[in-house]
Amino acid sequence: MTNFNAATGLAEGSFGIGTYEAADGKQFPGLVLPDGTVFDLSETYYDTHAIFADWDRVVDGLNDLATKKGKPELRFENLKALPVVAHPNMLCAGSNYRAHVAEMMTHNKFNQDKREAGESDESFYARNLAEVDRRATEGMPFFWTGLHSSLCGANDDIILPLIGEHPDWELEFGVITKNTGRYLKPEEADDVIAAYVMCNDIGTVDEFRRADIKFGYDWVSKHQPNFKTLGPFAVPKEFVDRSKVQIKLKLSGQTMQDWPISDMIFPPEKILSYASERIRLTPGDLLITGSPPGNGASHGNRWMRPGDVVESEITYLGRQVNNVVAEETGGRKPTFGPFITDW
Repeated sequence: MTNFNAATGLAEGSFGIGTYEAADGKQFPGLVLPDGTVFDLSETYYDTHAIFADWDRVVDGLNDLATKKGKPELRFENLKALPVVAHPNMLCAGSNYRAHVAEMMTHNKFNQDKREAGESDESFYARNLAEVDRRATEGMPFFWTGLHSSLCGANDDIILPLIGEHPDWELEFGVITKNTGRYLKPEEADDVIAAYVMCNDIGTVDEFRRADIKFGYDWVSKHQPNFKTLGPFAVPKEFVDRSKVQIKLKLSGQTMQDWPISDMIFPPEKILSYASERIRLTPGDLLITGSPPGNGASHGNRWMRPGDVVESEITYLGRQVNNVVAEETGGRKPTFGPFITDW
């Protein structure tokens, strides 16, 4: 049985790698032990990107430090958690949980033309789930690229922008890469995975489709400032049993998401294999693997509002607590405003 330390949420015997800020303003890469002990790694590594770029060589030394200690100790609770990696290429997978995709296909407006006359939700859901399962065997993963300017620390405020009426949460299981490779087979892609990390993939979901552009979604709505809460640390893959990982999110005390990652349509290795056919993977890239069920639309269109508190947890990967606030613009207002939805 795995024991998790209440101080950090880390499993005993594991450790996390993150970026932190001390009370004096110093920012540094750090190693976090389950009991909340933190070691400053900045004498050896400028930042966490340097660590992941040299992962295969340095991971044994990190394990030794976690076991033997021998450096000045800081305390996790006294540090501000910054984004684990500051400027990753971001790969954002979508439509990757069976139940979530079938749920969206059943209830969202975009797919209602596929519903048969008089068909019940139960029947329509079953047909949609069968289509999802067909995609798992005959289709391929989907991802878009993201902006690291949207990243923030694990406990930073979630800032709701002026544009967008439906700010939604999507707590996701993430991967930070090491190495690279082209045309990788899924069974080879494990060699690209260094560690796992938690990320809330926030978006204003009413701001995806626009009528003046015909080619589909506009994913910029996913990358407003502070729309990607990342961390508080990444955990080396050898410490994480993915068969036991549960994603949990509460909004102002109400459970919204509580789902196992075993429901993924495509596991990280298949997404990375697919990505290697289309882009150049580099060490320190961030892949987030999609959201399970439980978004705002499935809770009676209950979206985030200023004053809400988001509490998030993923097994092995720690916790996040975020206050939801309105953006302060000093009186400045948008020029273009919301998307044109009728043209």
